[in-house]
Amino acid sequence: MTRLNLSLMKKLSLLSAAVLIGLLAAPLQAGTEVYKQVAPPPPPELYGLGFYGAIDMGANIYQNRGGDRTFSDDNPNSPFFGDTLTVSPKNDVGFFGGIKLGYVFGTGVFRPTIEGDFFYNGFRGGADFTLRDSFGDVLRSSSATTWINTGAFMGNFISRFAFGRFQPYVGAGVGIYYAESAGAEFQGPRGTFNSGGGRSHADLAWQIIAGTDYYWNPKFSTFIEYKFLNYTSTQINTNQSRNLGQQLLGAGVRVHF
Repeated sequence: MTRLNLSLMKKLSLLSAAVLIGLLAAPLQAGTEVYKQVAPPPPPELYGLGFYGAIDMGANIYQNRGGDRTFSDDNPNSPFFGDTLTVSPKNDVGFFGGIKLGYVFGTGVFRPTIEGDFFYNGFRGGADFTLRDSFGDVLRSSSATTWINTGAFMGNFISRFAFGRFQPYVGAGVGIYYAESAGAEFQGPRGTFNSGGGRSHADLAWQIIAGTDYYWNPKFSTFIEYKFLNYTSTQINTNQSRNLGQQLLGAGVRVHF
């Protein structure tokens, strides 16, 4: 009996120890943190990097061809003494369209850019003429109209500011242009007639530009752009320099390679 009791007591002691160990281990396991590997978030998308090509078109909304000029006959011996001729240059709306090739440097907010800007620029020229006598009565009026075709080849230096998809920019450019008039149309009291041929001229040009892109994905955007374009014209025979200031407003698409 004594041996049985001792054996039973040993078994009870071992059972009690196992239960106690289990009770102590459960809270320890419950408090243990489980660590899982989480993939890092993807880097933010960068819009409008590197080389690009673009096409744009729009309206030549204004050409500053000068205001009205009045010429008078001040010779008292002339039969037209006191008569005046007023010349009113035309500043009609025109059309432009072309291509751009450029490169954007850097990936920060400020991104310097160089760009080749090549476009056709056409607009109407000519003037209205009014002849008045010394009393101010209109003696005769007529009009001359011509269509001027030009091509501009500009190099632009641009400052772009990247705010995600929205990227405004400003810049300036310099280059050359070629212009050719397609003859003239004259309207007078005896009808309308056209002159054949025209003149051509090439000279320096410069421009100031401002615009903004909206990127639909990292490589494709649509943009609007304003240009103040200035054609210079040096008249060698009169030693005079004349500029033709124009304002162009257009839109286009840009694709990065």
